[in-house]
Amino acid sequence: MTKYSLAFKKSITKDLRNIPNKGVKRILKSIELLCENPGADGCIKLSGQERYRIRQGVYRIVYEIQDTELIILVVKIAHRRVIYKNS
Repeated sequence: MTKYSLAFKKSITKDLRNIPNKGVKRILKSIELLCENPGADGCIKLSGQERYRIRQGVYRIVYEIQDTELIILVVKIAHRRVIYKNS
């Protein structure tokens, strides 16, 4: 299987500032696993968008898969109660 590369929106650094360090480590580990298999277990396509999400505890990671360039673009990381309000 082909390995994808990662890209992050600029706003991700701001998203990660609001999360405790322990949670950030787990989130980054989950994002690294997406390089191997972007459609991993627990990956759910968001309705009405070409975006996907995975869970990491109470946090959600929203990302896009760009198959033509083999890039995973991480769009937003936030708590589950606020992630879908402005994505």
